[in-house]
Amino acid sequence: MELDFDVVDLPETDHVVEGDEAPDFTRPLVNDEYWEDVSLSDLLAEGPVLLVFTPMDGAFPATYVYNELRDRGVDEHAQVVGVSVSSPYEHKTTIEERGIEHFTGLFSDPQAGIAEAYGVVNDLDGMAGVKEHRPSTFVVAEDGTVEYAWVAEEWPDFPNYDELEGALDDL
Repeated sequence: MELDFDVVDLPETDHVVEGDEAPDFTRPLVNDEYWEDVSLSDLLAEGPVLLVFTPMDGAFPATYVYNELRDRGVDEHAQVVGVSVSSPYEHKTTIEERGIEHFTGLFSDPQAGIAEAYGVVNDLDGMAGVKEHRPSTFVVAEDGTVEYAWVAEEWPDFPNYDELEGALDDL
């Protein structure tokens, strides 16, 4: 099969792993109706969270990941929350286009501070000061412990959805 892009190995990263305490943060959380500043700890008070880091809305990895998670109904096991550099306005469009209104929402992290805290920031194609989120997923239990972590090792790369669902089933 001929690809329209090159598969690229990503540099090693010192990211959050299973058993670590998930770094807390506060950012605008966008849902299908509005957005407001929300912290991860606020969400954890309501149950476990699946954090889904994607590069930016509209990029094909985000499209495929959100479609797969939607189709598998993973939000039945945890609050599904996306995180990317995209603005709240872009998130509103993505929520509508991907049919993920039932997900908890998408965090806007334009300066990639959350990605840095989780060790999944990616310098975009060597451009000075331009960062994005490395595709990754983290299942965070109500007590803030990371129960499952997957981080892309190449571009593009996608989570093992069966493993991810297994981790969610174990909550």
